[in-house]
Amino acid sequence: MLKRMRLKFVIVIMSIVTILFGAIFYGIIHFTKQNIERESIQIMRGITFTPPVPVPLKPIEPVENIPENMPNNMRMPFFRISIDKNGIITTFGGDYYDLSDENFVEKLLEIVEENKDETGIISEYNLRYMKNNSPLGLSVTFADISNEQMMIRGLIRNSLIIGFVAYVLFFGVSLLLAKWVTKPVEKAWNEQKKFIADASHELKTPLTVIMTNAEMLTDTDYSENERKGFTKNILSMSKRMRGLVESLLELARIDNGAAKTVSEKINFSKLVMSCILPFEPLFYEKNMELSVNAENSLCVVGDKSKLKQVVDILLDNALKYSENNVSVNLKSQGNHVLLSVAGNGKPLSKSECKDIFKRFYRADESRNDGSSYGLGLSIAESIITEHGGKIWVESYNSINIFYILL
Repeated sequence: MLKRMRLKFVIVIMSIVTILFGAIFYGIIHFTKQNIERESIQIMRGITFTPPVPVPLKPIEPVENIPENMPNNMRMPFFRISIDKNGIITTFGGDYYDLSDENFVEKLLEIVEENKDETGIISEYNLRYMKNNSPLGLSVTFADISNEQMMIRGLIRNSLIIGFVAYVLFFGVSLLLAKWVTKPVEKAWNEQKKFIADASHELKTPLTVIMTNAEMLTDTDYSENERKGFTKNILSMSKRMRGLVESLLELARIDNGAAKTVSEKINFSKLVMSCILPFEPLFYEKNMELSVNAENSLCVVGDKSKLKQVVDILLDNALKYSENNVSVNLKSQGNHVLLSVAGNGKPLSKSECKDIFKRFYRADESRNDGSSYGLGLSIAESIITEHGGKIWVESYNSINIFYILL
C-alpha cells in the first residue's frame, strides 16, 4: 500500500512539474518569438511606407567586399523590391542577396502577389515580406528570418536541456518528498498492525481459557465443585475481555474525536483528593505508604469525568508497579497546575519513558497480574493531549515520577 501511495505521489508531483515546465517554456518561446516578429515587422513597416530613392536593378557588389568580421551565415536582413505601373522593377538594400537575378526577383513578386495577406512568410527562402499597394505600383519589403529561426531553435534546444536536467532533479526530489510525506503514514500503518496483533493476542488468551472451561463444563465426569470452578473462570475471563474491549472502544472514540468533552471549571484539588480516597485502603492492604501534598482550590478547565479517569490510571499504575512508598503532589506553576505521582520501583530507561505511553506496552511483564492491558497510560495521554496539556515520566534513583501539566 505504501509503495502504491509513494508511486501516486511521485506521479502527481511529476505531472504538475511537467505541466508547469511545459507552460513556462512554451510561454518563453512563444512570447520571445512574438517579440522578435513584432520588432521585425515594425522595422519592415517603416521601410515599406518610406518613399525610397529608386535605383535600377543592378548586380550585387563583389563578395570580397564583405566585412571580414561578418560570419558566413549572417546577412543584411532587409531589402525591398518595387514594381511600377509600367512593370519596371527596382531593388533597394540587400547587399548580400543576389538581386541581379531577375528570375529570383520575379518569383518572389509572383509569390507575394498570389498571397492576399499584407504580410507573410516565404519558407522556401526563409523570408518574411510586407507589401504596399499604392497608386505608384507595388512595393514589397523582405526580411531574412534565418537568424530568427536560429535563435528560436537555440532557445528550444536550451529549454529542452534545462528542462531535462530540472526534470531529473525534481524526480529525485519527488522521491525524497514521497518518502518523507508517507513516513507518518508508514508509522501509523505499522502501529496499526502492531495494535491489531497485540489486541488479538490479548483477546486470544481469555478466549482460550473460556473455550477450554466451557468444554470441560459440558463434561459430566467433573464434579459439581469443579464445574463451579469452570464457571468462575469463564466469568473472570469474560470480565477481563469486557474491560479490554471497553478500553479499546475508549481509545477508538478518542482517536476518532467521537468522545464528547464537556469543558467546565473544575476544582482539580478536590477531584484529586476524591480519587485518592478509594485507593487508600488498597495501598494499606499492600503495606504501602501513600503520602499526599496538595494545594487547595486549584482549578482547571476540562472534562471532570475524563480527568478523574486519568488520575485513577496514575494511582492504579502506582499501586501495581511501586514497591512501597507512593507520593502524590499537586501544586500551581504559573498559569498551570502540576500533578505528580511518584513511586519507588524498577527504574525506567530513557526509551522506556517514551515507550510506556504506547498501546499494549508494559515495562515490566513479570509484574502483570492479568488485569492490566497496557492501555491505561495510552488513554491517559490521549485525554491530556485532548485537554491541551502534557503528560510525561521521569526516572532517577529508582523513583519513577509521572507528571501532568494542565
